[in-house]
Amino acid sequence: MEKYLKWSKEPYGGEKNPPKDPVTPLAGDWPLAFLKRNKRGEFLDPEGRRLSLPILHPDRIDFGKELKAVQHTLNNLTPEQENIGIFYGTGVPTKQWTPVIDRLIDSYGISPVYAARILAAVQMAINDTMIVVWDLKYKWDTARPIQYDHSLEPLLCTPRFPSYPSGHASMSGCAEVVLSYFFPKEASKLKRFAEEDAISRLYTGVHFPVDNDEGLKLGRSIGNSIVQHLQDQRVMDGAIDQPQETFRNADFFSAEFNQFIPYDFSADCTSNVRSGKEFSQRRIAPDFTKSGPSKPKLFY
Repeated sequence: MEKYLKWSKEPYGGEKNPPKDPVTPLAGDWPLAFLKRNKRGEFLDPEGRRLSLPILHPDRIDFGKELKAVQHTLNNLTPEQENIGIFYGTGVPTKQWTPVIDRLIDSYGISPVYAARILAAVQMAINDTMIVVWDLKYKWDTARPIQYDHSLEPLLCTPRFPSYPSGHASMSGCAEVVLSYFFPKEASKLKRFAEEDAISRLYTGVHFPVDNDEGLKLGRSIGNSIVQHLQDQRVMDGAIDQPQETFRNADFFSAEFNQFIPYDFSADCTSNVRSGKEFSQRRIAPDFTKSGPSKPKLFY
């Protein structure tokens, strides 16, 4: 007897048949940048050692309990939680992090070539994290909340790929760790940003809490293995990286959850979605009339 529902076998709420349109199902086999893969398909760290993935097997997860948390969250959303869910759920998982990287580079006056190194390191680390995530998603094939409860009305349209672990949470955990290596004085703010991004997927109703919690752990673990590799890189006069030891308080939290880059949600959602919410923040432009970062609040 299966211990959890399979994404490929259950219809979404509002649909009659299981999903037949999986998004990039073979991405788990794509080429890696920092990480490696052995002949058995196991992931290795940059030094070729078997990568230990600190993530629960879905057989050990009580998805009935997880579903109750999603239902309770959607039934008790505050306006700020709705804004958090829509903000981080606008576009692909990297969308909200890209301006963060640029703002840190600008705020700390990073040189052109070092800026290129930081961008490459963070984005290649994210690439590897997402490949690991996609490998796990399709290997475990875990169903979404909307497949457990067909009456569920998520805040945003549920993505067309398996649930566990969360891509938003995993890549956020990785980005947090790698950026904190280059900008250690910003680490507490980056942690806050990553955790807010992760929990936003619960607020929208498209992920279970465990998807996000375990995703953060996974991404941070991958990020740490990549940071160790970066620290070990040397040139003739010593280490390449000189982490920024000053604190310039980079302003990378969006004022009023406005998008830095405008985005249009697709109007072709075929599963249940809360009426009107999915399109309530279409093409929001940056608000440059307010100064200072917003003060994000986490709701657990």
